[in-house]
Amino acid sequence: MDSTKMSLADFMNIQDVDIMERAERFTEFMEDVGRMKHLQYKRVSIDGSEPVRRIIDHYTGEIKEMIYFASNDYLNLTMHPKVVLAGIEAVERYGAGAGSVPLLGGTIDLHIELEKKIARFKGCESALIYTSGFGSNAGTLLALLQKEDIAVLDTLVHASIIDGCKNTNIKLFKHNNTESLEKALQKVKDKYRTKLVVVDGVYSMDGDIAPLDKIVELAKAYDAYVMVDEAHATGVIGKNGRGTPEHCGVEGKVDIVAGTFSKALGSVGGFIAANEKLVKLLTYYSRTYFFSTAMAPQAAASIITAIDVIEQEPVLREKLWDNIRYFRKNLSALGFNLGNSQTAIFPIIIGDDHRVREICRCLHEMNIYANPVPYPAVPKREGRIRMSLMATHTKEHLDKALDAMEYLGKKFGVIGNNEMVNT
Repeated sequence: MDSTKMSLADFMNIQDVDIMERAERFTEFMEDVGRMKHLQYKRVSIDGSEPVRRIIDHYTGEIKEMIYFASNDYLNLTMHPKVVLAGIEAVERYGAGAGSVPLLGGTIDLHIELEKKIARFKGCESALIYTSGFGSNAGTLLALLQKEDIAVLDTLVHASIIDGCKNTNIKLFKHNNTESLEKALQKVKDKYRTKLVVVDGVYSMDGDIAPLDKIVELAKAYDAYVMVDEAHATGVIGKNGRGTPEHCGVEGKVDIVAGTFSKALGSVGGFIAANEKLVKLLTYYSRTYFFSTAMAPQAAASIITAIDVIEQEPVLREKLWDNIRYFRKNLSALGFNLGNSQTAIFPIIIGDDHRVREICRCLHEMNIYANPVPYPAVPKREGRIRMSLMATHTKEHLDKALDAMEYLGKKFGVIGNNEMVNT
């Protein structure tokens, strides 16, 4: 099997093949991916989330110290002393787990404190916390939207949103295109019980920001509600790190604010913030909430402290944005295509999937940890290398990555002979 001529899409649904045969063929594919040294997934680290991590090499078994550009831990709060200490103290007081689902016996005072804190942080009346960000999106949408309703989705929304709309109707609009959104809203006007526009605040594969102010304005004009997924926005954008509504000047005007605690907040879990009545409804109808054991005490305590750190230590966000500006300026000067990226996520668009895999293979050998993103994770001919920055990356870390990308960009014919900007 030649993996260079195939993609994960080829194994999504193979006609006339049962699940075991499908698994066998996929295993053959992945074995060839490994033979080509293109297997850059699930690399195993032996320490925590840091800008430099020790990784067990897939191929040699040796431990490599690599500069890490694959983290969503934008502010590096996973390792912040206050955040870590809060988690330790919670484990000592409450134990390792909540012991039950939220409605029946798993709710502790830390959960209520976190719900109040995230609601306030997001400018909403009330909030509900989940054990995953995927669960908060999917569970909310499955609970709220039925066959009489419609979800109007940006074409690039997260998979959890797509899965959450399995029981309802879907209308797509072009990515971040408000003209396309208005046309979609015109077509569904007066045809459905509930119309809900759902977007990401910051898009995970492109790093661009939704024009949420215009989206809210359009939705209200067509009697629709708005939901925004703040996974990659919370802690990163907005004057105070409160995310896309703050960044776009529409705090308190977005009907449902969703998000995860697993990115800039440095832990795990998810949330929904909205008006008090809607949150009450979800408490009893969101199956991913009430059929899942409640959030571990350590996670809740660490997240509470992480929100405090975001509010009290803006220097972390400032350092992150210094890194973002520096990295973007130099990658752009070298001639790389970064799409419309505006945040800490850098999609270095290569186009050809084989070159993406080859460049990532070389980066791995040069001790630069970055993720290949080929089709079907992104559209055909838009294969890319995804790099994400942290506040704790140093200029030396960034310069090593820039030097590597300049060398490999020229070697593989992606860029010309431009020079790095060192200011």
